[in-house]
Amino acid sequence: MILIVDDDDAIRASLNFLLRKSGFETVEAEDPEGALAAIAGKVPSLCILDMNFSRATTGEEGLALLKQIRTDYPELPVILITAWGSISLAVQGMKLGASDFITKPWNNDFLLASVKTILHLSKQDGSPDTATYDRTKLNQLYNFENIIGSDEKLLEVLRIAGRVSSTDASVLILGESGTGKEIVAEAIHGNSRRRNGPFIKVNLGGIHAELFESEMFGHKKGAFTGAIQDRAGRFELAHEGTIFLDEIGELDISGQVKLLRVLQDRSFEAMGTSVPRTADFRLISATNQDLGQRVASGQFREDLYYRINLISLCLPPLRERRKDIPFLVQYFVDNIKQLYERPDLQISPAAMNWLQTLPWPGNIRELKNLVERTVLLTTHDTLEIGDFQRHYELSPRQEGTDNLPAVGTVTLEEMEKSMIKRAMQFHQGNISKVARSLGLSRGALYRRLEKYGLPYETSQ
Repeated sequence: MILIVDDDDAIRASLNFLLRKSGFETVEAEDPEGALAAIAGKVPSLCILDMNFSRATTGEEGLALLKQIRTDYPELPVILITAWGSISLAVQGMKLGASDFITKPWNNDFLLASVKTILHLSKQDGSPDTATYDRTKLNQLYNFENIIGSDEKLLEVLRIAGRVSSTDASVLILGESGTGKEIVAEAIHGNSRRRNGPFIKVNLGGIHAELFESEMFGHKKGAFTGAIQDRAGRFELAHEGTIFLDEIGELDISGQVKLLRVLQDRSFEAMGTSVPRTADFRLISATNQDLGQRVASGQFREDLYYRINLISLCLPPLRERRKDIPFLVQYFVDNIKQLYERPDLQISPAAMNWLQTLPWPGNIRELKNLVERTVLLTTHDTLEIGDFQRHYELSPRQEGTDNLPAVGTVTLEEMEKSMIKRAMQFHQGNISKVARSLGLSRGALYRRLEKYGLPYETSQ
């Protein structure tokens, strides 16, 4: 049963018709007193709560009711409804424990998807207790074959990923560069009902602010200089599939506003036209930044943060799951053996133990690069410590660390500029390699090169 709380008869009637048509049982209340009485009579599975009442247009009454519900019925999920102009109320409500928020006028499909997702995530009886599942059981339930490891911190991520994959919940994947955020996003998509639809990857750090609308929403021929033909945007391409927004923390404020509007009702306008288009997509985002800190500093919109963060997954760095290193190394070696037809290739036990002692600031990506580089540049079949050590020490992260300036002698920007210059020299201006070695996206590296006035004309 779903409780609808709104003082507007038309709103209640509209929601009641929509939900009952979709097979849900509903009950209505027009004020906080009626809502609490309805819940006391029979606790519903979900409450849809309008934040504004005629007696308190600023939202205090709605917030007060939400607080009361969260205190007396902490297990009851609440979806908030508010106007776009008062979206700050929804943010306050999310802080108080609301599960999601919808803005007026709502998109019926999006509202129903939110209802189904919240009900699925809150359902207790009849759902498997994945908290106790080991890697073997998880593999039987889900397709996680491209995610290597059985460390408990990783398994915790996989348990949640498996459970939410069957929903349309927006997922935010957190983790340092190189921890495998994109692979986890692909796994969620691959285990979802959208698995046969497109998986559209967008590196927001690599999209210049002026090109954001064209890239994401598409454009019509002649919309701007250089628009020689119609082009579909990324959201349109993701219809009936999943869109993966990598490095979402790199998006500027202007882009954040535009993104939020699309996520609110799944509609947008291609550049050069005023005709709205809609797309049915599931959102997965990822970042290596502390979005909470960026929200506090005003660099990331709080309302967007709550919109993309219904479920969050935090991938552990490789240094916190060292027992998985041998499995990862063997996985990389097996792939290389097949690719380069070297069936006798193997890693000595001593070398495997040594690899487990390294700090791995670049995480799985750094480990993979070291294994591939060592194999490609070594002719014998049994790789020893010296083989790996020789190529590991070529990394710009390692070179010259004893000559770092003392604390207080240079600013952080001067240090960053120096590290970028050294990496550019070491990799002979290869942008991809420089970005990878520094744990940056190509777009983020380009912005820093421009910021510090460093040349990159020869970089490809």
